[in-house]
Amino acid sequence: MTNPSTYPTPARGPADHDVRDQILAAATEHFSHYGYAKTTVSDLAKSIGFSKAYIYKFFESKQAIGEAICSNCLRQIQAEVSAAVAETDQPPEKLRRMFKACTEASLRLFFQDRKLYEIAASAATERWQSVLAYEESVRKLLQEVLQAGRQSGDFERKTPLDETAMSIYLVMRPYLNPLLLQYSFDYTEDAPAQLSSLVLRSLSP
Repeated sequence: MTNPSTYPTPARGPADHDVRDQILAAATEHFSHYGYAKTTVSDLAKSIGFSKAYIYKFFESKQAIGEAICSNCLRQIQAEVSAAVAETDQPPEKLRRMFKACTEASLRLFFQDRKLYEIAASAATERWQSVLAYEESVRKLLQEVLQAGRQSGDFERKTPLDETAMSIYLVMRPYLNPLLLQYSFDYTEDAPAQLSSLVLRSLSP
């Protein structure tokens, strides 16, 4: 199955530099207290104790910092989903686990801190590269599960694979996208099981 990818994030300076990690850790904490939208790079620099110019050596903008934080969250989700899918060899169960793991991980990471949720909301609204890469990884994993199901005889083979994967992705999207998830919150307990069962019935050969 697909391994978690490294999402491209705009960055300056050496990517593995300890200072870059220090800035990200401080920014995550600062955003969680004061919010992403209301924080400027100057505010962040003051709270960290660095100059604004020094921060710009590592990140070209506040969005670049937000992208890096968002990428970290999305990598966690992707890793959890991939691990859940890999726990079984049965394609139908893989699909069920994918629905469940995506929803649970999204809920935990996007709603455990309402301030940090602003970053996820901005990322989804502005279609940051980290979000686009994550969505592509979900669709690719779906295709792999579907292909395995077709080879095992569990899933039908008439519908084009990419069309099937996109259709299922659209069913999952309200529980992946932070902007949509807030409106689907009341259904998150039952939706993964019910929707995956519906999708599996549609995939029967």
